[in-house]
This record gives sequence, C-alpha cells and structure tokens, in this order.
Amino acid sequence: MNTRILVVDDEPGLRNMLEVLLKREGFEVTLAPGFGTARDAIRNAPEPYGVILSDLVMPDGSGLDILTLTKARGAQTEVIIMTAHSTLETAVDAMRRGAYDFITKPFATAELRALVHKAFEKHALLAENERLRARVARDSPRDLLGSSEPMRRIVDLIHRIANSKSTVLITGESGTGKERIARTIHDASDRATKPFLVVNCGAIPEALMESELFGHDKGAFTGATARTLGIFREADGGTVLLDEVGELPTPLQVKLLRVLQERKVRSVGGTAESSVDVRVLAATNRNVEEDVKAGKFRQDLYYRLNVIRIEVPPLRARRGDIAELAEFFLARCCAEHNKQIRGFTPDALRALDAYAFPGNVRELENVLERAVTLASGQIIGLGDLPHELSGASASPTPALGSLPPDGCDLDAVLGELERRLILQALARTGGVRTRAAKLLGVTLRSLRYRLEKLSLLDAADADVAGEEDDVKSSP
Repeated sequence: MNTRILVVDDEPGLRNMLEVLLKREGFEVTLAPGFGTARDAIRNAPEPYGVILSDLVMPDGSGLDILTLTKARGAQTEVIIMTAHSTLETAVDAMRRGAYDFITKPFATAELRALVHKAFEKHALLAENERLRARVARDSPRDLLGSSEPMRRIVDLIHRIANSKSTVLITGESGTGKERIARTIHDASDRATKPFLVVNCGAIPEALMESELFGHDKGAFTGATARTLGIFREADGGTVLLDEVGELPTPLQVKLLRVLQERKVRSVGGTAESSVDVRVLAATNRNVEEDVKAGKFRQDLYYRLNVIRIEVPPLRARRGDIAELAEFFLARCCAEHNKQIRGFTPDALRALDAYAFPGNVRELENVLERAVTLASGQIIGLGDLPHELSGASASPTPALGSLPPDGCDLDAVLGELERRLILQALARTGGVRTRAAKLLGVTLRSLRYRLEKLSLLDAADADVAGEEDDVKSSP
C-alpha cells in the first residue's frame, strides 16, 4: 500500500508539526515549503504520492496549482486543501476541480488524522481498480475467444451488450468456455470492479440451493446458526452467473423468475424483501427449448433468461483457432512449469488440427499441459501428444462429405474416417476398448482387428494396461 504523503506549507512550525503527527500514523512524509519545491518533488518522485496535503495560499503559488499539476499527471493522488475561513469559497471550488476535501485552519489533530486516513483509503481503492483493469487487459481471454469468424462475432456482441442490464443465456457444449464468456462480459462492463459470483445449479443439493442463492436467517432451519446473505446479496452491484441453469429444480425456477422480475430477494425464514442490483447471466449445455417442451423448464423463465443469446461453437467448428490457442496454452504452461519449449513440430500441429476435440477448449488446454509436463525436448512433437491425437494427424486424403470433381481414393477416405471415429471413441471412453467397441457398434475382436489394420494398436495399448483379459475373453 502507498503510504507516501507530501505536505506543502510555507509555515515551518506547521510543517514540522504535521511531519511528526503523520509519521506517528505510519505515513512516509515529504515536506515542501512552497509550490516550486512541491512541483519538483511531484515530478521527481519515483512513484506518485498517495496523498498531498497542501496550503491553499503560498507566496510562490497556490494549492490550486498543486491540484492542477497533480491531475495533469493522471496519478490517482488525493489532494487535501488546508485553508483559512477567508478563502473557504476557493477551497470549495478546489473540490469541484477534483480535490478530495479541505480542512480549515486551525484544525484539531484528530480531525486531520481521520481525513488523511480516508483520503488514503480512497487512493488505495482507485489504485486497486486500476490494477484490476490492467489485469483484465493483460489476461485477455485468447484461450476462449480466438480469432475465427464465429468468435469474432461473439467478441463484437460482448462489447455491444457489456453495459446492458439484460440477462444473457450462454449455450454450448461442455468445455467450450461458457464461464469465460460470462467473465469477459463482466470484465468489459461498468460492473468490472464489483463481484462476479458463480453458482453451479447442478452441483448444489436442492435442499441447500435456495439458501445458497437467497441466503437464510438465523434459525431458519436446523443448522442455520447464523444469518447468511446469499449469492444475490453478496454480488450486489456486480454479476451472477447461474451455471448449468437447466439443472435448477422447478420450485426454485419460480423464485428465480420473481427475482429477475422484481429485482428483490427474500431470505429463507425471512419476512422482508431486499432490493438487489445484479446482472444475471446463465449458462447451460442442455437443449433448453426441448426441456421447455418436455415441461422440465419453465417457459416464462426461459423467456426471461433468453433476452440475449450467445451460442458458443465447439472447437471443431472453429479449427482456425486451434493453432493460436495451442501457442497460447503452450506459453502459459511453460511459464507455470518453468520450461523452455519453443513450439510444435509440423506433425504435432497437424495432429492437433485433425483431432475432433470432443472436450473442446478445456481438452486442448489439458492436452497441452500434459505435453509440456512430459516433454523432454525444446519442441512439442507427435510423440508428446496423447495417443488419440498422435494417431489422428491429418491425412493427405481427408474424410469427404461429397465427391470432388476429380474423384477420390475411396479406400483412403473410408480408412481416414474409420481412423478418426475409432480415435474419438477411445478418447471418449478413456482408452477402454470394450466401451469404445460398444460406442462403435462392433465387437471387441473387430475393434482390435481395425486397430491393427490402421497401425493404432500399440498407441491404444499404451493407455489400456490390463485390457488384454478383455480381449482374450471376447467372442
């Protein structure tokens, strides 16, 4: 915390008294007998002062000059003006120009101490806000957004809706980064310095969910030994993300609807309602429209949540982002694990590009963390990737959806399609071939034959120690 204060006054006795007083309070004090000395101290300071305490009238300048100089430098420095009663009107004008406050001479030391402490508290708050904004700018969500056309459209939409109070429904498969989308909306909004709280509607037992959202009074139920505020009150002024909102029990859907309509909450066991100012975002990987038709989700709540819709595409639908995201994750993982890895071999990049990534961006992040952890060289090669990727490197004859004008090699196309589906089934089942065979609708013996034919058996065996008994017992 910045504890540096500059005291500017042409009276030596007052300067010395203020130095002793403020040092006792733990502040680092610099003295200036007039405007010229203060100007040099401000310009030459290694970092801005937290607070400047300046006399209004001095022989070579004024407190207003100090204020103007400080504001021109853009520093989050709070300026307190000391003034006599005869210049009170000018002191009020100084506050209009941005001074923190003024104090009239003679003043009580207790009054001055309290005023200086409050000024430092405001300085610390503004400095923290600046650090938060710098962190938001530095930690831009490249791992979520990428630069493909679908994601550029989402980024543009986020910037247009950031300062709106409208609810936003974020949909997409697991691992696509729905929570990061929500965080980006919050960080880009005028609520960025307020709380961003996430509640997983599918992870909290139904009996506790109402208390988690709305709080409870002491004695409201067994074990309620103290009053709690709940997510909505704790996030007042900020943003709440209702993750997996499709899992919210029906009784709580009714209460949530009332909160969205009335902007008021009532705690469990309470009788009074409290107003809250909260931006509500919701995320789900479910088909909410189908849940509404099936009666599992209230239609009126769906309409209230679905004011603005963001559909996050799966990673396989934006392959142009894979290389960029891989480089980002590589740099971050190297920093976390203190490793020096320069990049990827062409084969490794082709394998990443060819893989379907059923786990989406989250799976890509995990793949790169594993590769960085296990890599022994200075570049990520095909052998550093999991077997489901290392066997999925791009073929010169990709799987086709229609016949090209010049024809194709049918065996190669079908072989590549077979390879990709088998690798996806193994990835989805954690390498367990019995389950992968069931997903593919073939026998375990047939799957083993296909793995041998496609030269994938050794890679598959690397992750399935102990599966041989299943193979031997298969029909």
